Amino acid sequence: DPNEDTEWNDILRAKGIIPQKPKEKEITEDEIIGMIESTIAEKQNGKDLSQLDLDELDELEDSEDEAVLQQYRQKRIAEMQAAASRARFGVVREISGQDYVQEVTKAGEGIYVVLHLYSRGVPFCALINQHLTQLATAFPMTKFVRAIATTCIANYPERNVPTIFVYYEGQMKKQFIGSVELGGPNLTCEELEYMLGKTKAIESQIKEDPRESKKIKDKMFAELSDNNDW
Repeated sequence: DPNEDTEWNDILRAKGIIPQKPKEKEITEDEIIGMIESTIAEKQNGKDLSQLDLDELDELEDSEDEAVLQQYRQKRIAEMQAAASRARFGVVREISGQDYVQEVTKAGEGIYVVLHLYSRGVPFCALINQHLTQLATAFPMTKFVRAIATTCIANYPERNVPTIFVYYEGQMKKQFIGSVELGGPNLTCEELEYMLGKTKAIESQIKEDPRESKKIKDKMFAELSDNNDW
């Protein structure tokens, strides 16, 4: 058999009398990891390693490739530590003009800053502050700050408040100036979350504009009311 691994066949192959055996395809490290992931995913009802928590990874160490699992464990720990280090805000801080550069434009690498410029005694500003307090708690990786407008910008026009600036790594990415741009005094927290989510300042799960949904519901209600008048 020319395909048999024997010393005689090796001599014949060396002299070119019989053809060389086809080389077996080498399996790469990525392919090995992929096969292990696939096997584990089947055992975990379709979950892949990135979806497992640390306790679930522990349960698999005895039955699977320990080196690969350890690599994933270290990666998950690093991801958790990174997320924890970023989630250090959680409140709306009051700042003054003297704090502006340090707290906003020098907030740090990878940090989004949402700044609310407001005036005391303006109901819409008070409403925005309430909404931002809720959002700061829900999205602690984003830095939320507020300041009386005239302490940051001298003679800032009253008609421009409330104003929201969104910064990322010292660069302004978006601005909402005045009542009209912010949706008016009936703005809901959900609507504001959607607006900030569009700027990527927060990782909101609201992907459709709540105001559009409200318009559709209002239109349907109006049509039903018209039909009932008959």
